[in-house]
Amino acid sequence: MTISTTALHLDPARRHDFVFLFDVADGNPNGDPDAGNLPRVDPETMEGLVTDVALKRKVRDYVDAARGEEQRFKIYVQHGRYLTDTRARVFEERAPGNKNVQVDDARAWMCDEFFDVRMFGAVMSMSERNAGQVRGPLQLTFARSVGPVLPMDIPIVGPAQNQKQSRRDSEDETDAFGTMGRKSLVPYGLYVAHGFFNPNFAKATGVTSEDLELFWQALQMMWDLDRSSARGLMSCRGIYVFTHDHPLGNAPARALFDRVTVERGAAVDAPRKFQDYAVTVRDADLPAGITLTRLGA
Repeated sequence: MTISTTALHLDPARRHDFVFLFDVADGNPNGDPDAGNLPRVDPETMEGLVTDVALKRKVRDYVDAARGEEQRFKIYVQHGRYLTDTRARVFEERAPGNKNVQVDDARAWMCDEFFDVRMFGAVMSMSERNAGQVRGPLQLTFARSVGPVLPMDIPIVGPAQNQKQSRRDSEDETDAFGTMGRKSLVPYGLYVAHGFFNPNFAKATGVTSEDLELFWQALQMMWDLDRSSARGLMSCRGIYVFTHDHPLGNAPARALFDRVTVERGAAVDAPRKFQDYAVTVRDADLPAGITLTRLGA
């Protein structure tokens, strides 16, 4: 994969703050298990929510599918895997027969092996095969919809039964076909998340330009890997990366985020597509030392 040396948003020695837009049509972007898997919402505003954990899961799955067989791009947190077993494999490869090594060494091994440990961090403090804790340089907020969404729980009927059934409404027994079920969704929602990349933590975990390029690629492409009827149509609608010249930052993140505004069209009562919104980016008078890169739009 070719890395451009002039692409500032790929530089792990710089601070990056970014705004991330994605939408969903007729799908459930992130079900709440405590509410019968209905789409998550803020109960006071009815604005939709998608957790940072759900977004990171999609990133992990994309990286695993794209480059998970390569040495530095394995994924530590995977579906249906025990983390103790994953660490045991690394310890056996690096220090055969030794369950307890210097924590600093074990932490470095995990960062070198796993993309998600290197980028997101991990808690790996255990009595055996202790790899300590890693504070990841890349963090995401919850995503919140622009305005309220309408969570729906729709009944569905399938054309077949798992087994024969009978009823005695009369003297004759008859087969009743049609399996009842339910599907949770929002008709449409445009969501905004924010992210932060800290170069000081990145130096400690060994993040490279290649890691950053893969992350930006995942944000744009991970939706196509996670297609399902339950998800509806989900798509990236824009990534706006504010890159700082100084590793500690040239401006507060909030002042930069406020430059990206999303508003519903004045004549739109019930948004049902991305074009029902207007995205405005104020980039003419950026603070000194700040560069804006647009991706995915």
